[in-house]
Amino acid sequence: MPFDPPSHASTTTRAADARAVARWLLGVAGLVWIMVAIGGATRLTGSGLSIMEWAPLSGTLPPLSQAEWQRLYDLYRTVPQYELVNQGFGIEGFKRIFWLEWLHRFWGRLIGLAYAAGLAWFWLRGRIPAGSKPRLLALLALGGLQGAVGWYMVASGFEADRTAVSPYRLVIHLGLALVIFSALVWTALGLLRPEGSAPPEARPVRRMVQVAAWTLAAAMLAGGFVAGIRAGLSFNTFPLMDGQLVPDGYWLLSPAWTNLTANIPAVQFNHRLLATLTALFTIGAVWAALRRLAPGAPRRAVLALGGAVALQYALGVATLVYVVPVSLGTLHQAVAVLVLAAALVALHALRPAPR
Repeated sequence: MPFDPPSHASTTTRAADARAVARWLLGVAGLVWIMVAIGGATRLTGSGLSIMEWAPLSGTLPPLSQAEWQRLYDLYRTVPQYELVNQGFGIEGFKRIFWLEWLHRFWGRLIGLAYAAGLAWFWLRGRIPAGSKPRLLALLALGGLQGAVGWYMVASGFEADRTAVSPYRLVIHLGLALVIFSALVWTALGLLRPEGSAPPEARPVRRMVQVAAWTLAAAMLAGGFVAGIRAGLSFNTFPLMDGQLVPDGYWLLSPAWTNLTANIPAVQFNHRLLATLTALFTIGAVWAALRRLAPGAPRRAVLALGGAVALQYALGVATLVYVVPVSLGTLHQAVAVLVLAAALVALHALRPAPR
């Protein structure tokens, strides 16, 4: 039988479907980005332990009566954070920390609804591009897992003598959010531009961006430990740490590996070091792109990454020097996700053209 090439109309329809699915995925990624920012504000204000119940459905609505407010407040008064930090702040004080945590959980439900409803809509209309269904289902599963991990993290804050969640569980929760965000963005970019178009001379630039992206991911996870043990409240000078390049007490704890996650001087130094390495590798990538790449999308993407990294580095220094105010701390966490997005866009734009 003679081969019948696909008609122009069917090709156009498939391309339109791919663009529509990509826009939906990018919209969900935007919701995840906002979620990370809300999570940062929740942590910085100490609001994350104000809701002691995991109620995926009934918890959608806030308290609607004074009796319900009192019940939740009485529950909160049983946790160490109340006894050691907020004792006697009254139900009005409880309401102030409750609303941010409620918003955080509500936004998580909104993300789940936006993703599940969008997936069902495209699936039932047969508009999901070929080969994309397994990845989209995996993303749905990851979203559900993130909800469970979130509660696993919060529950650690109810343990005896704790006034905050476990930093290890915090980093797991943050890391999974970054994985979900990256998968959403990368999948959307692949649907918008299935094939690479960068010339062979872009390969060294892409390798440098890859190294910068990995150091960026490590810096973000290290930042999770900075947040988890509140290491940003110490050594509030830059570039030295109380007059030293490497602070005293770096190897204070035993076993040695615990210094990487539980020792304030070491944790903050590691975050600074990884952020600086990210900046240096990004500068190298920008220099290489200006030398090797002609004006176009790949070059613009690398330059945009350079600008995002510079902004984030400046925000990090400001956040440290001003002793982590809620506004700067939240902005620093939010811009970190934008830097990650810029790195993904640059890597995607630098994919080699098919031979």
